[in-house]
Amino acid sequence: MLNRQHIDPGLYRDAMSRYAGHVQLVTTAMGELRRGVTITAACSVSDNPASVLICLNNTNPKNEIFFRSGIFVLNTLGAHHQAVADAFSGRTALTNDDRFASARFDTLVTGAPVLFDALAAFDCRVTDIKEMPTHNVVFGEVAAVRFSEKHPALIYMDRDYHAL
Repeated sequence: MLNRQHIDPGLYRDAMSRYAGHVQLVTTAMGELRRGVTITAACSVSDNPASVLICLNNTNPKNEIFFRSGIFVLNTLGAHHQAVADAFSGRTALTNDDRFASARFDTLVTGAPVLFDALAAFDCRVTDIKEMPTHNVVFGEVAAVRFSEKHPALIYMDRDYHAL
C-alpha cells in the first residue's frame, strides 16, 4: 500500500504557478452551443495514433459540453493572442458570444471551433475521459491539424503571461 501524504491545495497551486505552461484555447461545439476555455493543462500523448490530452475543471457545469460533445480543438496560442486568452479565461465579463466574436473561428473536420490563426490547431475526437476529483482528463485522437505563421509562444508562469 502506498503511503500518501496530503498536500494543501493552496500550497500545491503556489508551487504549480512556477511551472511554465503553454497557453491553449480548447473549444467545442454541440449543435448551436459553443464553449471555449483557456488552459495550460494539455499535452501530446502519442504520434501514432496522433493524440493529445486536456484537463478541464469538472466542477464547472458549463464544461459539461466538453464531456458530452465528443469533439474538441486544442488551439495553441501565440503571444499576440493574449486578449483572446483573457477573453476565454474568465478574466473579463464577456458573454460566450462576445468571447467567440473576439477572434476569427472556422472549422476543420469535427465541427468544433478552430481559432483561425492559432500557432497550431489540433481538431480531435474524444477517445476517453478519466474522472479525477476536480478535473476530467480528456483524451482526443487528432483528426486534423492546421498551422499558422510562426510567432512567439504565449506562456503562463508566476500567474502572468510571458512570450517565448
